[in-house]
Amino acid sequence: MTVAALELLSFGLARIVRAADDAGHRLCLLTQDRAVYRHELDQLPEGALDIVDIDTLDTAACAAALGAIPDLGGLINSTDTFSVAAADIAAGLGLPGPDPAAVRLVRDKLRVRQALHAKGLSRLVAHAVPPAPEGAAVVLATVGLPAVLKDTSGTSSRGVWLVRDERALRAALDAASRTPLKGRLLAEPLVAGPVYSAETLSWEGETRLLGVTSRQMSPEPAGREEVASFPVALPADEAARVAAWVGDLLAAVGHEGFGHVEFVLTGEGPELVEINRRIGGAMVGEALCRRLGTNVYDALVDTALGRRPALLDGDAAPGSGPGPATAFALVYPERPGRLTGWSGLDALATFPGSPEWYPTAAPGDAVEHLTDQRGCTGIVLAEGATAELALHRALSAAGSVRPLMAG
Repeated sequence: MTVAALELLSFGLARIVRAADDAGHRLCLLTQDRAVYRHELDQLPEGALDIVDIDTLDTAACAAALGAIPDLGGLINSTDTFSVAAADIAAGLGLPGPDPAAVRLVRDKLRVRQALHAKGLSRLVAHAVPPAPEGAAVVLATVGLPAVLKDTSGTSSRGVWLVRDERALRAALDAASRTPLKGRLLAEPLVAGPVYSAETLSWEGETRLLGVTSRQMSPEPAGREEVASFPVALPADEAARVAAWVGDLLAAVGHEGFGHVEFVLTGEGPELVEINRRIGGAMVGEALCRRLGTNVYDALVDTALGRRPALLDGDAAPGSGPGPATAFALVYPERPGRLTGWSGLDALATFPGSPEWYPTAAPGDAVEHLTDQRGCTGIVLAEGATAELALHRALSAAGSVRPLMAG
């Protein structure tokens, strides 16, 4: 039997191939750019999976290609960008999969905020705003300042503006008017506090909190992610509060499968930033595998095949966790240009924590955007007995790596 994927996150492909193999199935990846998976493909033997090169933004063509696979048993749904298309295709082919209506709800940050506020699960109220000068009056009248403006269907911290005064608000609206939005523009109050993400797995209304990841953002006004660590050691009562809250929140929007729920831990408790219906990006999946002592992507294959994942019960494999804590730091260049390589990679082995290098770009690539994750050229991952120790090790090691730019 074949398990297919309509694109995937940049990292995790090798583990998904192993998960499919362990389940007795073969993975077939539909992609429009193999270079996205360059690092992962280099880890796999030739012929480890089937790859269909196709325009994955052409939903009809992808549905036809998937329908032509004679033994297709399931379609993995693991990205934000392709989640709606994948849900529709799975439903159209009679495959197991999430409710397309629930997927559409989660992909719309405005609808999610409004639905959760109505159910008492979010204190914030969000409003649609025209990405034009007249939007300033709407924001001031309905949300006030400080505020966050964001693309209702945005990803990777793109299309997000933090505004604290009217001058910044008008500049953000001007920028939004020149930005190709994937959805609409919304405005909501900016809440103060550190940002975390809850890594979850849900099935038939039951949710397991797999752990909490720290998320260190760059200084305002940019909002790119800089470093993360897992698992955060919250006090027992706080961890229980987050687990109960995120379970209620995901049930309210009808979500099943992996969840990566970003939230601010305020003085009054957790407040939602956004729901991502997938394993966390960058190295979050790898962090989960190492800490829990199992290949968490087994659960991704299970849910694609329509069966209850063993990971939901906490003992998915012999030797399951607790493994090491991990942290990872994203490496950005100081200026845009064409990447020619990196200095400092040879020295990584001298740092504690067994730091590893995961490139997200290749020499020759143009790096233009430095205010969001598109500017990341690679990631340094390190281990430690605690997330705090792993964080210090990752930062120390990543500080020695410097992208070399030309132009």
